[in-house]
Amino acid sequence: MELNQNKMQQYWKTNVLYLFVLLFIWFLVSFGFGILLADQLNTVKIGGVKLGFWFAQQGSVYIFVILIFVYVYLMNKLDKKFDVDEK
Repeated sequence: MELNQNKMQQYWKTNVLYLFVLLFIWFLVSFGFGILLADQLNTVKIGGVKLGFWFAQQGSVYIFVILIFVYVYLMNKLDKKFDVDEK
């Protein structure tokens, strides 16, 4: 099914919204937790490792990989909603 101009704009608007929200979450985790709030988070230790250090070294990478899977899930739902999914 071909999308008309209005539906195409809606589709891309939703897609860009997903991107901005997911990238903001990643920015918050990597920059906010890993750099700005590292000193406060370092007061908490998990498994002998300071939490701020963990976010700076590993946490942002793990969150980024999780966000990739979330984006795939959201885009599959969006594709089905606009009937442009691969069948």
